[in-house]
Amino acid sequence: MSAATRPQALQPAAATDPILVVRGLHKHFGGIKAANGVDLEVGRREIAGLIGPNGSGKSTLFSLVSGTVTPDKGEVRFDGRDIAGQSAYKVARLGLARTFQIPALFDNMTVTENLLAAAAEGHWAGARERAAETLALLRLEHVADNRASDLSGGQQKLLEFGRAVMRQAALILLDEVTAGVHPNIRKIILEAIAGLRERGVSFLIIEHDMEMVRNVCDRIIVMDSGRVVTSGRFEDIVRDSEVMQSYLGRPQ
Repeated sequence: MSAATRPQALQPAAATDPILVVRGLHKHFGGIKAANGVDLEVGRREIAGLIGPNGSGKSTLFSLVSGTVTPDKGEVRFDGRDIAGQSAYKVARLGLARTFQIPALFDNMTVTENLLAAAAEGHWAGARERAAETLALLRLEHVADNRASDLSGGQQKLLEFGRAVMRQAALILLDEVTAGVHPNIRKIILEAIAGLRERGVSFLIIEHDMEMVRNVCDRIIVMDSGRVVTSGRFEDIVRDSEVMQSYLGRPQ
């Protein structure tokens, strides 16, 4: 990614000005401890990367934070509010949005209609103007009137991201938003993340692409077995041979 599109480096803000605070979060599915005492923070205007092996609890954490799954116990505070156990629509209204690994779109609606639908409840003022801005941000103007089902897989991921943008969220959780997409679409997504951060949006990003993590994220949070095992800047994480071998799968 060019210097022009790479977000400016920030000091990790989570310790001093967190927008998201998770403490002692637990969720069990039968005998599986999907969240086993998760503690983490995300700072305002921070881009935090969330990495770890498959099954480490990353997507479950997103579901617990965004309200699609109810925690067994623990604290989730967003912008100073306790949101643990609140329903997804209430969390979204407060300004927290997420994407899914498999885009959850209205297939028979157009791209523009999908964007407007994301603003239909509580965020309607100026929605058509924001939809036009979002189409331009994600370079989807040429397919604005196409049905979502007619889009390529990468374009569907762009649209899923766009629906989160339409919520005017202060914090966006991105779940492998660049996985399997064409390099051109990947570039669009990274530029959009950089631009939105400049507007004050914070991000927590699940990602397996270490090049993206290195270039985009201010801080890396490593999960394994349902808990956070370490966090720090990318350069510090890669110097930890145990983390690299156990969690990133790179031989030492």
